[in-house]
Amino acid sequence: MTDPLASFDALELSLTFADVEPGDGQRWTTWPTTIPTQRGPLPWPSWIVTDAGALDTELGILKTGKEADVFLLERAVPDDPDQRTLLAAKRYRGEETRSFHRSAMYTEGRGVQNTRDARALAKKSSHGREVAASAWSIAEFDALCRMHELGAPVPYPVQVNGTEILMEFIGDESGTAAPRLAQVRSSREDLTGFYAQIVEIMRVFAAAGFAHGDLSAYNLLVHEGRVRVIDLPQIVDIIANPQGLDLLHRDCVNICDWFARRRVDCDAEELFAELLAASFV
Repeated sequence: MTDPLASFDALELSLTFADVEPGDGQRWTTWPTTIPTQRGPLPWPSWIVTDAGALDTELGILKTGKEADVFLLERAVPDDPDQRTLLAAKRYRGEETRSFHRSAMYTEGRGVQNTRDARALAKKSSHGREVAASAWSIAEFDALCRMHELGAPVPYPVQVNGTEILMEFIGDESGTAAPRLAQVRSSREDLTGFYAQIVEIMRVFAAAGFAHGDLSAYNLLVHEGRVRVIDLPQIVDIIANPQGLDLLHRDCVNICDWFARRRVDCDAEELFAELLAASFV
């Protein structure tokens, strides 16, 4: 295991000899200040930049949402083209500015281990609002880690820090994001292939005891012919959550309705039965 003191020594050394300063829209990389549990699963992909002398540069916004916004971020070591990567930075808003509808539906079955945090949540104090926002980022990061390790095609989770998750950017090197399934114009044959991929994704989730909880053509990306699933903060345990099976069924209905309107042969009830069987194997 990496010695945390050695990491901070490396950070201090890198910053001491750095001949640049962060400009507008830049910051020093936050990688060295994260602890192992806040970083993605090992082995780390080769494209991850861990150098303490790297800069994070804001390149624009990718998506605005009701509970979070997603930004395009470049993490790079100045004058070293081999140490550069694009990341998606998802930042959850505080409770006063977000509107995560039906959030209680998704959080049933989850717990807050820290008693001080639990009291703050109950009282809805300023600390409680901060805890509520960070709880969603941590929940999504943990879900991404779990599903990545199970082989599901999710963006690789790089790190989580407070209300911000940094993850793999799904798109090209120029910063153009992969389109959502809802935006893709494809042949019936291609759509049939996409449907088969999505069923396999849902099967991986169900076999682990989970449902996405809000699956639709708007949180599935198509990149180089492969479907990738995003937006996992509301992932639900289909047993521990009293509404877990209902949410799994809703995912099946949402997906099958979308594909059926495009003349792809599918049946929501058959899919639901298949996933139920996978969840109890």
